[in-house]
Amino acid sequence: MSYTLFYAPGAASMAVHWMLIELDVPFKTVLVDIDNNQQRNQDYLRLNPSGRVPTLVVDDVPYGESVALMMMLADRHPGSNLLPEPNTAQRAEWLQLTLYIANTLMPAMRDWLYAAKDGDPGGAAAVKALAEKRISATWDDFEKRLRGGQPYLMGTTFGTVDMLAIMLMRWSRHMTCAATARPVLRKYIDHVCERPSYRDLNEREGLSGWPD
Repeated sequence: MSYTLFYAPGAASMAVHWMLIELDVPFKTVLVDIDNNQQRNQDYLRLNPSGRVPTLVVDDVPYGESVALMMMLADRHPGSNLLPEPNTAQRAEWLQLTLYIANTLMPAMRDWLYAAKDGDPGGAAAVKALAEKRISATWDDFEKRLRGGQPYLMGTTFGTVDMLAIMLMRWSRHMTCAATARPVLRKYIDHVCERPSYRDLNEREGLSGWPD
């Protein structure tokens, strides 16, 4: 099997990149310069008609959508321990939490980041304010999970939901609802970001300055 990840540093591709590192499988990366709209050129659009990152080419077939890619990778690498086993109560909880992140938190993040670009610039402030309320509500839910002392969102085992959550918490760093401003979440962030795979990811993508 072969993997080629088309990515942009710190973007929605970050969690997929991190998962490939955690899986310790061979893969190639191709940088997409989204600042110069490289994701809109015809070569890239042939791979991903939505013009977004990531794209993961699996055995010469391109696929998109971060959460879907992570679920596909988990299926292709059973025994990775990055998600609960099928037909268990934890698997049902994992699916619920994963879709909650994908359907609630990720859209709110996009609304905040692209409020002026995707919609009327005159209404951007109101869109961002509503997005921050939705993001803060998600942080509340995450804190409830972590207040009992468990190290990860799903309990004692690190997994895909943590990679998604940390990526999105990083996106909040310039918001008034920054995840690092909450002590419970900051403790979680500091713990997860000590993983060698996260440090490797940051080095590969040239990222720094968070969560410091």
